[in-house]
Amino acid sequence: MKKKFLIKFEKSKINRYIPYFSVGYILEVQIKIEENENIRLQSFEGVVISKKNKGLNSTFTLRRISYNEGVERVFPTYSPIISKIIIKKCNLFKKSKLYYLRNRIKKNLNVKKKNLY
Repeated sequence: MKKKFLIKFEKSKINRYIPYFSVGYILEVQIKIEENENIRLQSFEGVVISKKNKGLNSTFTLRRISYNEGVERVFPTYSPIISKIIIKKCNLFKKSKLYYLRNRIKKNLNVKKKNLY
């Protein structure tokens, strides 16, 4: 059982707006990067392979293919380094974890598309 002050702390950090997305969506995540006192934004675009909801510790994994190599990155959902999450496409999948995409080529995906609105 969590203490009351831990619950209040988590609620204060979770108040930030995060758009709804699920597994299969194609997202663009803009990340703040500090280099020599300068802050710049770097974007990472990919398919959401997995999503773990554990309150303040919730994470999601993005996968993309660059130069014929698969790249995966795990992002904490409520991290302060994430400046913006943009939804590019909505795809329907029946599974909650898409780890089988690691063995497939991008053109081989059979995906049903979902309307945004």
